[in-house]
Amino acid sequence: MNHVQFGISADEAAQVLGVALSRGGDFADIYFEQRISSSISFEDDIVKAAGRGIAVGAGVRVLRGDQSGYAFSEDLSLPSLMKAARTAAAIADDTTARIQIQEVHSIQPRNLYPLETPSAEADLDSKLKYVHQANEAARSYNPAIIKVTCSLADEIKTVSYVSSDGVAWSDVQPMMVLRVGCIAERDGVRQTGSDSGGGRVGLEYFQTKRSAADIAKEAARLAVLSLDAKEAPAGPMEVVLGPSDSGVLLHEAVGHGLEADFNRKDLSNYSGRVGQVVASEHCTIVDEGLFPNMRGSINVDDEGNTPTSTVLIEKGILRGYINDRISAKIMKTAATGNGRRESYRHLPMPRMTNTYMRAGEHDPEEILKSVKRGVYARRFGGGQVDITKGDFVFTVLESYLIEDGKLTTPLKGVTLIGNGPDVMTKITMVGNDLKFTDGGWTCGKDGQSVPVGMGIPTCKVSEITVGGSRV
Repeated sequence: MNHVQFGISADEAAQVLGVALSRGGDFADIYFEQRISSSISFEDDIVKAAGRGIAVGAGVRVLRGDQSGYAFSEDLSLPSLMKAARTAAAIADDTTARIQIQEVHSIQPRNLYPLETPSAEADLDSKLKYVHQANEAARSYNPAIIKVTCSLADEIKTVSYVSSDGVAWSDVQPMMVLRVGCIAERDGVRQTGSDSGGGRVGLEYFQTKRSAADIAKEAARLAVLSLDAKEAPAGPMEVVLGPSDSGVLLHEAVGHGLEADFNRKDLSNYSGRVGQVVASEHCTIVDEGLFPNMRGSINVDDEGNTPTSTVLIEKGILRGYINDRISAKIMKTAATGNGRRESYRHLPMPRMTNTYMRAGEHDPEEILKSVKRGVYARRFGGGQVDITKGDFVFTVLESYLIEDGKLTTPLKGVTLIGNGPDVMTKITMVGNDLKFTDGGWTCGKDGQSVPVGMGIPTCKVSEITVGGSRV
């Protein structure tokens, strides 16, 4: 391999890594990134904003035990990278210890998101066509729709990497998402609805998977539906979680607690519990970054590890955690391909990719019929989770009252309040209808945001506290 890319040769990369390890670090790497992004914002039947940008930079990391030194630069010249390396090297202070830089050899990641033309490379008129389709579909859905906003955002991120272990790789990572928001009004009452669609896809997504009009109609449907919704009952109730979107509860209330950095520091409810029963026997939870074109999928993680299908909980028993390089070394286990970062400005850490619960044996209708009175939660908004305790509060955007096994009244103002590990033990039925989210879910952690996917089949929980109004 003659070049690491971004204008730096293998010999120059070795020089930078040598400086990075000059004060006794155990390991060093360089992460190069170029991100080309564009966006269109459409509101009140006109384009409100359109933009395009390019960001380029590199980060140098040095590890010493469980400590990390990091510095980044937008200037990719050799002197600037050397300066970043010296800064990152300061994490260590043992000039007598020297790690030998290994000869660079490149690895060829698989390609889970092959595209002929990424959306970021398409012309503006091609993108506006779909924005117009979405706007028109939402406005014509129902006379109650009084306002529509549409946005189409995309990027193409080119990444290269080289480490003191001699591992080098490059990856081209596309992303596109269309978001539609609607406001409906009737008799002075206003409600909102939103939906999105996309992934590591190009504009062909709108012909092969979901049309822009379908995304817009779903946003409009949710806004209009909410006009007829009634206040939710309150108190402990049986809750049926709908497929797909309910995966956010799994992601937040369980998935974060299984990230290895929390567990090696003994900060999670799941710390030190590998091999123990932590959920119902119906529950098998997996993190897997291997699904083609899915938003959370990656060909290679930001430390050069191949993503895996990582079984976290198997039939209720905790099998392991989501690891990055540091956590895997400290916990004496294999890296799972989950070392992820927001950009060259950030250190990698254990992060989820596509987290889901495997399908069960029950028909979704059978699950509903088993509930005398409860709540069916179909679409979720934001939430708050305490990683240490597992306590959560989630807002439900679309939900219905279940009466005698049937969906009846649409509800509003629903929140679900509980404890993630506790809820997992109360899952009594799991459907055969596993479905993944589509569109724009983004996970935040320690000030960093990365794209993720999630999935879940219909699930019955014997009891969750529902926040609403007392009836």
